[in-house]
Amino acid sequence: MSAIDGSYAGVSRIFVGDGVVKKVVYHAIVAEKIGLDSHMIFAFTEPESGIPHWTFDSVVAGGVYAFHLDLIPRADLGTNLPYMDGVYAPLTELQAADRAHPTFSEPDIGPRQRSVMSHWMLAYRVAEDEYKNIDQYVQGYLDHWFTTVETGLSDEVLDSLRDTDLPARDALNRSMIFNRAVDTVWDMVTPLLGMEQTEEMRLDLATNDVIAPASSS
Repeated sequence: MSAIDGSYAGVSRIFVGDGVVKKVVYHAIVAEKIGLDSHMIFAFTEPESGIPHWTFDSVVAGGVYAFHLDLIPRADLGTNLPYMDGVYAPLTELQAADRAHPTFSEPDIGPRQRSVMSHWMLAYRVAEDEYKNIDQYVQGYLDHWFTTVETGLSDEVLDSLRDTDLPARDALNRSMIFNRAVDTVWDMVTPLLGMEQTEEMRLDLATNDVIAPASSS
């Protein structure tokens, strides 16, 4: 609910699983008075897995349409060629097509935010009449992620991950991705939703635990 006037301001939905995918979080924020319609999806794989998390944001704010799409790495791409080639190389052609689109423009995303995502991340502002054209990229990234989840990683990739403490790295990585100092969107929505609600939303992304709303306790 809006912290300003108590009106409806969106919805959160959380799904938990007992397989490769441990948690899916969907946050929608709607504020017609300021022209905001934001939808954020994160699908988190199990801590012990090297399979990336999948994320997609779709936002219109003040008449500006934007999206963010990525498979979040579970290992250091700069030191693991088998992982980079096995998991991300299949996305290269699709990423290149998106980056070459003549009407897509890059938003101002700081280097700290970029460093905690993958180099195959797509983040662009798009004209309203062109927004429907992002479907091919979203579906392509999602299909690749589904295939990776269903088939698993190759023996070569798994062998390259043996020295990586996957759960520890994931916890640290997520603590940075959803850090207020790294991603200022949390401070931007706090005046609308209040500190308590935004912290519940943020923590539900930073951990596989389900954060119970304070209002339900």
